[in-house]
Amino acid sequence: MEGIALLEPTELYNMLQQCTVYSNLSDHNYLLLIDARNKNEYNESHIVTAKKAPKNKDGQFFVPFDSELECRQNVVVYDSNSSSFNELNDATDCASLFWQMGSRNKVYILKGGYEEFSALYPFLRTQKIIFMPKELDEIKPYPAEILPGFLYLGNWHQGNAPYIQKDLKIKGHINCCVEAETFFPANSGNLLHIQCVDSSDANLAAKFELACKFLDSCKDNKKPVLVFSNLGISRSVAIVIAYLIYHKKMSLKDAFNHAHKCSNFIQPVQSFMDQLADWEKKIRG
Repeated sequence: MEGIALLEPTELYNMLQQCTVYSNLSDHNYLLLIDARNKNEYNESHIVTAKKAPKNKDGQFFVPFDSELECRQNVVVYDSNSSSFNELNDATDCASLFWQMGSRNKVYILKGGYEEFSALYPFLRTQKIIFMPKELDEIKPYPAEILPGFLYLGNWHQGNAPYIQKDLKIKGHINCCVEAETFFPANSGNLLHIQCVDSSDANLAAKFELACKFLDSCKDNKKPVLVFSNLGISRSVAIVIAYLIYHKKMSLKDAFNHAHKCSNFIQPVQSFMDQLADWEKKIRG
């Protein structure tokens, strides 16, 4: 259907986590998230920052007065459990209206709807309807989800925040900071510390194989892993990309693009990219 596409739950999760100094959600033009379920379902709980899709007296959807569709970077609609945009359902009706009324970009329908998303990410459910600007500024994003349910990418704060480990069920960690201080037990068998400075002189490639084998071991034992560095944009990114090349046999370009789609602000230093190019040759021939 023209102008409408499906959005995987992990893609919406990552969309909600984009952040620089403040969460991208504090930018009015960043995301319009619309709940097309009935009022009682919405009031019971909905995805954080979602707005109820309004209906007129005839039961037809209409565009909220403050939606400003032509300015929105992302427009996402969900109902209870849509699995296709070819179905006749509330999500399709609402998404079609938003596209026809002038959305500048594609309108996305959340695959699996609220039921699947809330089952995967229960900590992103809320009953809160109105968020003040200051409250949006204070939203603390979660790590980016690189491989659904298994591999996450974050910064030092996220790597040491107990609520993040609990909510994402993190069981393994790769600490790419020089500093060894974390809240994890020093003798934990699920913590790999890769001491590496974030500079062009650092030889991070020497740790690629060790990191990949550690991640494989965690994957075999169904232990989700968080890879983190100080800012979560360079060293930890290089480790994540190295694993995508190793495990998924992706090209460096595809692995970088995938990581960038999950976290828009990644920026590995050039020497790490050069080392990853050599790693790609080694793995892919």
